[in-house]
Amino acid sequence: MEIKIGVLHTSREITLESDQTPEEIEQAVADALKSGTVLRLVDRKGSVILVPGATLAYIEIGSQRKGGVGFGQL
Repeated sequence: MEIKIGVLHTSREITLESDQTPEEIEQAVADALKSGTVLRLVDRKGSVILVPGATLAYIEIGSQRKGGVGFGQL
């Protein structure tokens, strides 16, 4: 699923594809905001994305990605 993260005072958003469920992502965001810690997400390639909870402007959680056709298929 696609996740977009808006960061305060930054014009570009962070976009990643993740295999985490929407519930896992929501819980991680809620925990980071509540405790003021770092939001930690893992993308499909195994890269770790860390964003300070205090700098989160918004999180957009897309729907599950359907099977692709053609060259863009993963």
